[in-house]
Amino acid sequence: MQHSSFSPQIDKDLLGKFDAEILSRTPHVAGGDKTGVVANPTPLVDLTDALSECAKAEYGIRIDSKPVRVFGKLDSQIFGGSVKVRPAVEITRDAIATGKLRSGQKIFEATSGNFGLALGMLRNLGLDVIVLVSRKLQGGVLDELKNEGVRSVNLDVDICPAPGLKIDQNLVVAKAAAANVREQLAQLGLDTAVFDKNRGDVEALLAKQDVISLAKLLAKIYDGFCPEQYDNELNVRSHETTTAPEIDQQLKAHGFSLGDFRIITAFGTGGTSAGLAKYAQAKYEQKSVHVVFPLANQDVAGIRTRDKAVGLRFYQPELYGGEHEVDFEAARRLLRFFASRGYGIGESGALALYSALQMINYGAGNNFVVMIADGLQKYLADLEVPVETSDPLEVNVQEANSKQPSFGEVLWTHAMFVPREEGIKLVSDALGCDKDKVKIATARDVQALITTEKIPAGINALLPKDKSKTLLVCMAGGTSLRVAEVLAKNGVGAQSLTGGIMNLSQSSNRQPEDLVQVATE
Repeated sequence: MQHSSFSPQIDKDLLGKFDAEILSRTPHVAGGDKTGVVANPTPLVDLTDALSECAKAEYGIRIDSKPVRVFGKLDSQIFGGSVKVRPAVEITRDAIATGKLRSGQKIFEATSGNFGLALGMLRNLGLDVIVLVSRKLQGGVLDELKNEGVRSVNLDVDICPAPGLKIDQNLVVAKAAAANVREQLAQLGLDTAVFDKNRGDVEALLAKQDVISLAKLLAKIYDGFCPEQYDNELNVRSHETTTAPEIDQQLKAHGFSLGDFRIITAFGTGGTSAGLAKYAQAKYEQKSVHVVFPLANQDVAGIRTRDKAVGLRFYQPELYGGEHEVDFEAARRLLRFFASRGYGIGESGALALYSALQMINYGAGNNFVVMIADGLQKYLADLEVPVETSDPLEVNVQEANSKQPSFGEVLWTHAMFVPREEGIKLVSDALGCDKDKVKIATARDVQALITTEKIPAGINALLPKDKSKTLLVCMAGGTSLRVAEVLAKNGVGAQSLTGGIMNLSQSSNRQPEDLVQVATE
C-alpha cells in the first residue's frame, strides 16, 4: 500500500486552498524555476524626479545636480496591502505544511496593524484571526482591521498612570487589564473558564507589558496558532529569499546592480532589515542596509523608535550599514507632497524616503532603494493640517475654573481608579462647584467606551441632558482625554482636565493614595 508523505496531522485541503488563493497571488520564487525568478513582484519605481521636486518645493534643497537614483519598492501594492504580507505568507504556509495550523483553529498575534491585516487574508480560508492591539493605533488602522474581518483585543486599558500610590502599580494595572482582556475574549466567543485557569500567567505577562508572549500564551491555552512574528526566523527568511532577490532582479532589468545601492528601511519587527542585510552580505559582501527610526518621542504607525528596538531578536545592528534617527514631523511634509502626487506611500515609507533625501543632501550616498512598506489610505485622516479651535479637548485648572458654570457636569472617567470622598472634595473645591456636580463613571463603562468607541448606557446617563459640555477628570489626564476624543466622535462635547487629580494633589500637598482607590466593581 502506498503511504502519503504527508503527516496525518497536515490539513491538505487547507494547504491547497492557501496555495491557490494566497500564495499564487503574492511574491514567491516560482516553483520548479531553476532561475529563481520571483513571481508576482511588487513594483520598483524610479522616484528620483519626484523626490527632487519635493526636495526643492518642501525643503529648499537642490539634488537635481547630483548623479542621484532613488527607487521605491512599493510593497503598498502587494496583494494584502503591505510588506508584512511576505512574512505572513511564509510563516502561515509553513505552519499549515508542518501541521501546526489546521482548519478551525484560531490565530493569535500581537500587531501594530499591518501584520494583522496580512493575516486577515486567511478569513476566506475559514481561519479566525484575533490580534492584540493598542488603543494608540490610528483609527484608520483599526477600521481596516475590522473591514478585513480581523477581530481585536485592546490591551491599552490603563492609559492614565498613577505615580505615588502606595500599592504595586504593576500588579494593580495587570489585574485591571486582565479583567478587560477576559471581557473582550468573552465577547469574541472564547471560553472564559480556560482564561481563568491561566489568569495568573496572563497577569504576570501584563505586568511586564509582554504582549508578544501573551499572544503565544493565548494561542497555547486555546489550542490555536501564534505566528510569533517577532521571534520567527521565517520572518527574516521571507525577505532574504524573496524580497531581496526580487529587488536585485528588478534593478538588473533597469541596468543596475544591487551592489551599487544602499537599501533604506524603517524598523518594525526587524525582519525586513535583517533579511535584506543577510542577502546583501552574502552576495555582495557589503553592509548595504540602513535602518531608520523616528525620534524617541514620536509615534509612527508600526515603527519602533531605536530604544524600543534594542533587545528584540531581529534587531541586529552588526548587519547594518548605518542607523538613523529621523524627525517624522519633517518627513510628514514629504508624505503630504507625495500624497498630493498620487503615490501610495504610508508613514514608514515617508520616513525612509526622507532619510534618503537627507543622506543625499549631506553627501552620504547617491543610489538608494527605499522600502515603501504600506500605502496611504489608513493615514489620510492624519494628513489633515490641524486647525486651532476655541474649544480644544484639554483645558487647564484655571480655564476650567473660569468656565465651570458652562459645564453641565464634572465626570470622573478612569479605567481602574475611582475617587474617595476626599478626592471628590478636592475636585469640586478646585473647580469652584458643588460636590454633587461631580459624577463618577464606573471603571467597566470607561473600559467599554475606550475599547468599543461607543458610549455605554451608564456613561450616557451621566452626561448633561441639555447638551452642554462635560468636564472630564481622571488620574493624570490621559484617560479622560481619550474619553473626550471618543465622545467627540459621537457628537458629545467634552473637555479633559489637564493633569487630572495628580496636578490637583500636588498643588494641595495631598497624597494620591488619600484621594483615590482601586475600583471594586
